[in-house]
Order: sequence, then C-alpha cells, then structure tokens
Amino acid sequence: MKNLFIYYFAILLPIPLIIIISDNKPISFTVMLLFYIVFRGFIDGQRLIEKKLIKKSDLWKCVLIPFWSSRFFRQLYFEK
Repeated sequence: MKNLFIYYFAILLPIPLIIIISDNKPISFTVMLLFYIVFRGFIDGQRLIEKKLIKKSDLWKCVLIPFWSSRFFRQLYFEK
C-alpha cells in the first residue's frame, strides 16, 4: 500500500458497500461498521509497517486501540 491512491481506495470503498448492504437495518449497519473499524485499523497498520514506521508486532495496536494510528496522520494520508 505504498501507493496513496490504492490506500484511499481501500479505505473508502467499503463505506458505500456498508450503506447498501445494511438496507435500513440498524443492527446490520452497526455490525458492518464494527467490522469496518477493525478492517480500517488493519489497513492503517499494514501501511505503517510498509513505510517502516512501526514494527509488525505493533499491528495489534492499530487494530484494537482506537485512534492509535492518528499519531502518524501526516504519514498515512499525505506522504507517498
């Protein structure tokens, strides 16, 4: 995920899919949103590992600790 376009595509594509799949059902929307939060943490962690900003053993922090990857905001969203 060193390519910034692919990263944005990977994090933004599931959002319309969540809305379409949930089909006005609040419980399914909530479950899908929780899966997206875990998925997003995993994608952010993979990008940080590839950019050598964190170790592979720290991936769990990106997935389980909310906003942990926000420390690397500039590197995640703006740097190639």
